[in-house]
Amino acid sequence: FKHHIGRYIFQCGLATFFFLTVLFFINALTHSAVIASLGATSFIVFTRPKWYSSTPRRLFGGYFVGMTVGIICYFLSELSFFSSILTTFRMSSIFWGAFAVGLAIFIMVVTDTEHPPAAGVALGLVIGEWDILTVVFICCALLFMYLLKRLFYPLLIDLI
Repeated sequence: FKHHIGRYIFQCGLATFFFLTVLFFINALTHSAVIASLGATSFIVFTRPKWYSSTPRRLFGGYFVGMTVGIICYFLSELSFFSSILTTFRMSSIFWGAFAVGLAIFIMVVTDTEHPPAAGVALGLVIGEWDILTVVFICCALLFMYLLKRLFYPLLIDLI
């Protein structure tokens, strides 16, 4: 820390700028799981820019898996057949949310696209309010974060 205090401040400032921008455009109360996932991702990208989980394959691939699994599990939870088996909406959300996280983790590991916070997006899309604009917003936020990282990459170091 003592040798790189300027970089610590700069990189944490980048994360703050990114997240301030994200929060400006999305309702944090209705999308809390999505916001939490993006917050965890910004920690990884801006404190460990050269780390395995910060690579484009893991960042975009992990979120693609998380969003796809979350959307599929959300629609499965809405089917009347499954709703009748899991008698209440709460039980259905709990089951499908847990299943989405487990399935997303499994697919990420198998496809070598591991990005831990992306499993939270799978959960967020099952239990939270969302529409196609939420998915577009997540993609745009990831792209914005990645572009910030690429722009400042020569100045970034792994802080941890």
